[in-house]
Amino acid sequence: MRPGGQPNLQQLMKQAQKMQQQMVQAQAELAEAELVGTAGGGLVSVTASGTGEVKSVRIDPKAVDPDDVETLEDLVLAALHHAADQARALTESRMGPAAGGMGGLGLPGM
Repeated sequence: MRPGGQPNLQQLMKQAQKMQQQMVQAQAELAEAELVGTAGGGLVSVTASGTGEVKSVRIDPKAVDPDDVETLEDLVLAALHHAADQARALTESRMGPAAGGMGGLGLPGM
């Protein structure tokens, strides 16, 4: 802070540029990350990127019962939710430090 309580504009710009670089790096890490959500003790697994894009679904033949399709549907849904939860946690851990610095800009409401 400069005298009079005004933030140093050059310092704020450097801080914003650093945060921008951290965000770009975090986004790249999320896109490259591969997460696996499972259900039914591993009978169904879903592989997704850290951004939540589903890459593949694997279903163990033991989970397939033609007389009980609903259970298989539930397992697939649960595996998708598990992968999404992992992507959300990874996003928070990668983007949190970069986004958390926003409060340091000295701008109202941040």
